[in-house]
Amino acid sequence: MFYIRRLFDEVVPANRDALNQVRQILRRQLPDVREHEVTGLGERLVNPFLQRFRSIILVAENSRHRVLGFAVILHEPQIAFCYLDFIATARAEASQGIGGALYERVRDEARALTAKGLFFECLPDDRERCPDDRRLRSNQARLRFYERYGARPLVGNDYHRPLENGGSYGPYLVYDGLGNTGAPRRSWTRQVVRAILERKYAFLCPTDYVQAVVDSFREDPVALRPPRYQREEIVRSPAPLDHRVCLVASRQHEFQQVHDRGMVEAPVRIDRILQELQRAELCRQVAPKEHPAKVLHSVHDAELVRYLRRVCRGVPPARSIYPNVFPLRNQARPPRILADRAGYYCIDTFTPLNENALRAARMAADCALTAAELILAGERLAYALVQPPGHHAGRRYFGGTCYFNNAALCAQLLSQVGQVAILDIDYHHGSGQQDIFYRRSDVLTVSIHGHPHIAYPHFTGFEDEIGEDQGLGFNLNIPLAKRVDGHRYLQALKRALAAIRQFDPRFLVLAFGLDTAKADPTGSWFLTSPDFHRCGHHIGGLNLPTVIVQESGYRTRAIGTHVRTFLEGVLEGMSLRDRAPVGKEIRPT
Repeated sequence: MFYIRRLFDEVVPANRDALNQVRQILRRQLPDVREHEVTGLGERLVNPFLQRFRSIILVAENSRHRVLGFAVILHEPQIAFCYLDFIATARAEASQGIGGALYERVRDEARALTAKGLFFECLPDDRERCPDDRRLRSNQARLRFYERYGARPLVGNDYHRPLENGGSYGPYLVYDGLGNTGAPRRSWTRQVVRAILERKYAFLCPTDYVQAVVDSFREDPVALRPPRYQREEIVRSPAPLDHRVCLVASRQHEFQQVHDRGMVEAPVRIDRILQELQRAELCRQVAPKEHPAKVLHSVHDAELVRYLRRVCRGVPPARSIYPNVFPLRNQARPPRILADRAGYYCIDTFTPLNENALRAARMAADCALTAAELILAGERLAYALVQPPGHHAGRRYFGGTCYFNNAALCAQLLSQVGQVAILDIDYHHGSGQQDIFYRRSDVLTVSIHGHPHIAYPHFTGFEDEIGEDQGLGFNLNIPLAKRVDGHRYLQALKRALAAIRQFDPRFLVLAFGLDTAKADPTGSWFLTSPDFHRCGHHIGGLNLPTVIVQESGYRTRAIGTHVRTFLEGVLEGMSLRDRAPVGKEIRPT
């Protein structure tokens, strides 16, 4: 088994290792490639000005992260074409369908980039131009394969013209219309040929040679060689795996509901989201990995973690403890009775302590950490669908039905590799993340929420809270009024995204609350499914490796649709999914 993913940079260790394996295969399989092209692959990913092409690298990997094959695509957005620069498999994997899967994925990428066509080079499959029998058979097999997809050489031109008189024949320029059976127009093809020769082969092709080859394309439309090989039915592979979201869902989200305490957490909201995502085939599910309890100490005080474990395990079945005494924060004298001490650590009266709560909170933390680990393993987008939420849990307190801060755990893990931005888009302030990272400059915390005058937790989330010490200037609160529609919210989101771009993080952690939706029982705003789609598109446009951590959202009838449309928007913003046709309207629920 293998899957194909796209490399965006060399920052994540898994990407760095994959790119080194690509270099090894390239040197072994294509020894004529110049060494600076091999070593410069990483820089090409982040610097489109090197050859005036945008470079895209796809790798096929097995479960042990061994690279089995790769493809390098050059994208020219103004002329609207893609050029397949390299495609190769590790020698031992050549007959396992990897090359075919990679080429199908290349075509998917080209279509997603709205390219008018895909071009690449193939050595001649004619005996007069390739007298060596072994090479001839190899060239014929290669062009036979591409012909299955409708890709054929452009003929009646001098693209294969040798640079020197008497030199060997050069390659054919092959055109794949990506499903369009017509031949390309002359003027556009000439632009494509000039861009390839002047940019990719600038070191090799003199100006007069380039002009002569460009002028040799005289027919309009340009002639395609008639099919030479027996046509075979194209077998389409499933949707590319990294065009789907890595979903890590909580298996234990049991939660006692206590309606008279205002408890709105319910397992049904997770079930509704899962049903909608499974129906849309938008995600591939990954099992959560269990983590030791000490990992919680990376963002929470160890005594808080020990207290929650002791009290929750001691509560009788079908019973809960709620705080009802709130002593001043005299750290030297916490109450001795565990039930009384609940108010020492909690910030409200409606967050229950029981065995189910602890079990669900630990599973939620495991899911979030697993999602972050997937990002460190090279995935681009992971979604931790968890319950209970976590963004109100601070370093030394819990509340708001939050026990462990899942988003903060992700950020702490990712911060070991590079800077992290946390964007909290729940209706309520991300008070826990602010508390945990308030004095740090390596994690930017941004929260868009209802103003503390009107929204829980009331005592935090004001605009003048901007961080302290080394963290001064690295906390941004954007409190909004009681009545906010999609347009007003999008303006606030753009402000938040501008701050994140200025911070220039390596990773994004998104605390994803859906209580901003119209008719949610815990919020007062009016966001609809089209609004969530637009917000997702803008967030995806940051083009950062992203962990999405589920927070709240309690309008269960619409919650699945809201999540689906939001994730579709994120994928489109990241260019990991074909964009919806212009004018398409997402029907609000």
